[in-house]
Amino acid sequence: MSEEVNNTEATEEAPQVQLSLADLSAAVQIIDAASKRGTFEGVELETVGGVRNRFAAFVEASQPAEEAPAEEAEESAEAEESAA
Repeated sequence: MSEEVNNTEATEEAPQVQLSLADLSAAVQIIDAASKRGTFEGVELETVGGVRNRFAAFVEASQPAEEAPAEEAEESAEAEESAA
């Protein structure tokens, strides 16, 4: 008996997973929205907040210098809305 070996799985490359700054920015916005709606329990907030802050810092550090003031203005507007 001859065994036929099918190597198509081995030769096919796994698709590349791509993650963009827009994806990370969207994750930050999702965390913010979920937090405002009370999705997380108190004991989870520190962990969730830490991840959110690392994502936000990475996105901010990766943005070109021209876009940073616009983002700061957006964050200021959000802070003013939550204070009102």
